[in-house]
Amino acid sequence: METLVRLTENAVPPLLFRRLLRRLGAVGTERLRQTYQTTFWYDFGPAANVVEDIILTLRPHIAGKRRVAGVEWWLSRMYPTDVRVDFHQDRDEKLALRTGELVHPRISSVLFLNRVRGGALVVTPELPDPANPSLAPTRLDTADLVTPRPNRLVVFDGTLTHGVLDADNQIPDGKLPGKSRQRRTLVMNWWGHRPTDIPAWADTRLYRALAR
Repeated sequence: METLVRLTENAVPPLLFRRLLRRLGAVGTERLRQTYQTTFWYDFGPAANVVEDIILTLRPHIAGKRRVAGVEWWLSRMYPTDVRVDFHQDRDEKLALRTGELVHPRISSVLFLNRVRGGALVVTPELPDPANPSLAPTRLDTADLVTPRPNRLVVFDGTLTHGVLDADNQIPDGKLPGKSRQRRTLVMNWWGHRPTDIPAWADTRLYRALAR
């Protein structure tokens, strides 16, 4: 059966990957509660931080000859015992909230930064279902699951539904007992146009520890 995802191991050169890990460690808990709302736009100009260096490195592999205007990126930091992101489709979030129009990125991609217990990424062609915990689709037999591994890159179509399983690799349905290691990823959405009101990192004062 044809898979929905494309995996690449050791996707980023080791020195650059280690630099990202160091800089992310220096970011610490900055905007941890708003990690999914803290997104930035990069239009492939001169790189100003380590993430933009990585995007330029990965661009030929991910986008190839496809026409993309730039990348919307953010740091995903969560605990698999307390998953706080539902199954969803990536979209121009502010446009959708203002007008109801759904516009998706051309390509979605996730660079895993560490190993954790559970926390698999689920990618599926099925739509989110509000009747289920975490809006999980009723059918998951058509889904691909990707286990977090350091420097593993997963790429998939920007219209596909995706979500994260809990520490037991089950559909999240409330907080689990005990502690877990923080699951860290760099999420990069490759767009044909700039999403609504997404700032460039250089125009903000956020995540300064990522600077070159």
